[in-house]
Amino acid sequence: MSTSTSEHATTGQATEHATRRRGIVRAVLAGGLVLGVGAAVTLAAWNDSEFATGTFGAGSFNLEGQETAGGGFTDHETAPGAALTFVVEPLNLAPADVVYAPFAVRLDAATTTDAVVTLSSVGAGANAANLTYEILTTTAFECDADTTGTSLVPAGTATTAADAATFDLTQGAAAAAGDPVNLCLIVTAGGGLVEGAAATVTWEFAAESVSDND
Repeated sequence: MSTSTSEHATTGQATEHATRRRGIVRAVLAGGLVLGVGAAVTLAAWNDSEFATGTFGAGSFNLEGQETAGGGFTDHETAPGAALTFVVEPLNLAPADVVYAPFAVRLDAATTTDAVVTLSSVGAGANAANLTYEILTTTAFECDADTTGTSLVPAGTATTAADAATFDLTQGAAAAAGDPVNLCLIVTAGGGLVEGAAATVTWEFAAESVSDND
């Protein structure tokens, strides 16, 4: 039996359609595989961290004083503090009398920073207003009528002088105490001194640490 031209055409078209569909399926499957791989890459992630830690410790800071020659340096952290030894009898003053006492301060061996010291005084008692003082810085631990030095607090300063002067102290090296600043305190009785009345004068040496960045 003969086959017509239209039947051949229909058969060819069917074959062509089937081939196209198989190609489309393969393309879709291939695309699906590509999409699957792409999804896997998108979900994967790299993670990395950096950490840094600082460890901190405080240094040490301590001011100490010396009130007698050869007596060594100790702490006098609260008033009345060290008992100054005045040359000339300080308990039997008359107008115009002058008395002298040495004192020294330094930073102890454990101190790790330099310091600035602010000096103030507080007078109390009936004769506090009738006393004035001056302070010299000296090269040695000494203080009497013959002592010379650099004026730190000028003569005639009232016993109630706040922030009368400042000076620097330097920490020591290799766990040693800093160099001392030697002071000569000179107190003068005024003409208005009241007979039989007493007075006390307390000097404060307030040390403040100095940062290396200052």
